[in-house]
Amino acid sequence: MDGLNLRHLALAVALSISMGTAYAGTSNDFVDKAAAGSIAEIETSRLALEKSASADVKTFANMMITDHSKANDELAAIAKKNDIEVPDTTTLVKQAKEKILDMRDESFDEAYANNQVKAHEDTIELFKKEANTVTDDKTKGATELKGFAQKMLPSLEKHLGMAKKLQAAHPSK
Repeated sequence: MDGLNLRHLALAVALSISMGTAYAGTSNDFVDKAAAGSIAEIETSRLALEKSASADVKTFANMMITDHSKANDELAAIAKKNDIEVPDTTTLVKQAKEKILDMRDESFDEAYANNQVKAHEDTIELFKKEANTVTDDKTKGATELKGFAQKMLPSLEKHLGMAKKLQAAHPSK
């Protein structure tokens, strides 16, 4: 991969809180941010499957695609059941692909691993906030979303641990 590709790789900022803010007008901030982050995670991992030659990166990327696809499907089902608007997937995929990670002197694997650690730290913070929310039965889906967040936290924490191992295997040079 040449330097130009490394510097201008279209890499989604996985589980990016910033992507969710574009949807502040929809009915649930947690749903917006979680959906945006999950789509970004999937797109980043698809790119890792294309760009990386490392078996450990590809294994991790495949797991991210599988796990985050399932989580997104479950979140969408909860949102639909409770008439909560979910950001359009096509729009989120487009935004994820437009995100550019300035990789400077990092290799793709290093950048991907670093991105995964940061993204999972941010996501865990978002999900902990939702999991610890005092629910008001008048809020549509609040109890189900809180339960979803509580259910997903152990997996997200496992992903973070694995991302940190990946980061250690692909350190900054």
